[in-house]
Amino acid sequence: MEFFTTVMSKILGSSGFAAFAGASDATGAWWDWRNAVMILVACVLLYMGIGKKFEPLLLVPIAFGMLLANLPLTLLFAEPAYDAATHSGSVGFMWTLYQGVQYAIYPSIIFMGIGAMTDFGPLLANPISLILGAAAQMGIFAAFLMALALGPITGGAISFTPADAAAIGVIGGADGPTAILTASKLAVNLLPAIAIAAYSYMALIPLIQPPIMKLLTTKKMRQVKMTQLRPVSKTEKIVFPIAVTIFVVLLIPDTAPLIGMLMLGNLFRECGVTDRLSDTAQNALINIVTIPLGLSVGFKATGATFLTGETLGIIALGLTAFLLSTAGGLLLGDLLYFLTKGKINPLIGSAGVSAVPMAARVAQTVGQKENPSNFLLMHAMGPNVAGVIGSAVAAGFMIKVFGG
Repeated sequence: MEFFTTVMSKILGSSGFAAFAGASDATGAWWDWRNAVMILVACVLLYMGIGKKFEPLLLVPIAFGMLLANLPLTLLFAEPAYDAATHSGSVGFMWTLYQGVQYAIYPSIIFMGIGAMTDFGPLLANPISLILGAAAQMGIFAAFLMALALGPITGGAISFTPADAAAIGVIGGADGPTAILTASKLAVNLLPAIAIAAYSYMALIPLIQPPIMKLLTTKKMRQVKMTQLRPVSKTEKIVFPIAVTIFVVLLIPDTAPLIGMLMLGNLFRECGVTDRLSDTAQNALINIVTIPLGLSVGFKATGATFLTGETLGIIALGLTAFLLSTAGGLLLGDLLYFLTKGKINPLIGSAGVSAVPMAARVAQTVGQKENPSNFLLMHAMGPNVAGVIGSAVAAGFMIKVFGG
């Protein structure tokens, strides 16, 4: 009986329950109320992903990683340690997975999958989509300026360097992989907050965008039916990714990881001789990489590092950037509506953010509610894929200017 009591006492004394009660973990850090708050946040995100189906493929692994990160004594993020006496070593499982985020490997692979899934035909059929995608990057640069201004406004209580502000601004592109890559280059310490904000706003597009779309357009504008797009030849679709890679990477070499992989994936799709590679990139490979990416991002969101004034500032600035990006696309859409005498439905401008194809689907849904015979999806896909290119170019520009 005494042996049983001793064993149970030892087990309970070194358990996570003891840490809940105030004992220190293996690193000597105290587990506190902030971890409990983050566990609650993780459960809310799991509910959003599973119950509400908001971007579940991303939100579920991120939320579960966040849940694991805030449970004490797991040592999942322990850094490599080598014992010279026994010639053996150990490393935390999540520390190993996180290297793919730290060195921006996962975002580039995901962009390859996005390229393989994306049809650039609508963009080629209607090149005006390019300027709509460019206008929807307005939020990136506006949030960058606001992040810089936050220091003087708060008296230094919340202050960001130009590199930090650039990484925060990229949230406005509504592109998780691009936000992660930019943060890994410019603001590693802010990466968890930036990544979670970017993916959360991507997941909430069906809730966030429609009110702005209705605010910045009239009912008559939303009812506009656009003419059918012209057919795009196979040759155009093959030449496009090659030409874009050459031009954009020569112009801004820092875009090579994202633009290069995006266009390689698209070339797999369009060239007609790499069907197996295209299928792998857009299905198995992107799914495999999404799991460690989501877990890694969530696992860095611990209570001590996440519940800070800086994080709250990032979340607020990220939302502002996303709203302004949506507004930028819509306002240019309004202008094109007047210039073309009602031939362009400005709703497609809202799809200029990079969330493919969700933003295009939202434009389609809102337009069809106003006019049941309306079909805007393919027209909205043009600005949508242009937004992917635009956000990658904007990120490359930020990295070039502020990357030291």
